[in-house]
Amino acid sequence: QVQLVESGGGLVQAGGSLRLSCAASGRTFSRDAMGWFRQAPGKEREFVAAISRSGGSTYYADSVKGRFTISRDNAKNTVYLQMSSLKPEDTAVYYCAADRRTAQVMSVMVHGMDYWGKGTLVTVSS
Repeated sequence: QVQLVESGGGLVQAGGSLRLSCAASGRTFSRDAMGWFRQAPGKEREFVAAISRSGGSTYYADSVKGRFTISRDNAKNTVYLQMSSLKPEDTAVYYCAADRRTAQVMSVMVHGMDYWGKGTLVTVSS
């Protein structure tokens, strides 16, 4: 089993930056692709970013390309999401996910990930 705990959410003004962290435990971290998803009130959960087991490949939703950066530190069992140039449209609960499949698969499937964190709220004000 894998447990994921997100942190770093909060309130930020439009144009600002925020870094989210996801700490994993329970299995060998480097064996799983990792991803970030988000869900705004009344909206479907959507893919944000994913990273391969080694960190060599990354994938991003079109809406965040050039603004968000996903990274991982396998020695610390942690994945990060650096968010810059934030917009009010980025307001959502952000969830961390782990899966035995590839990061590319995570970018298109959205549902059915092996493990999910409980989420951290990011609110971007105008």
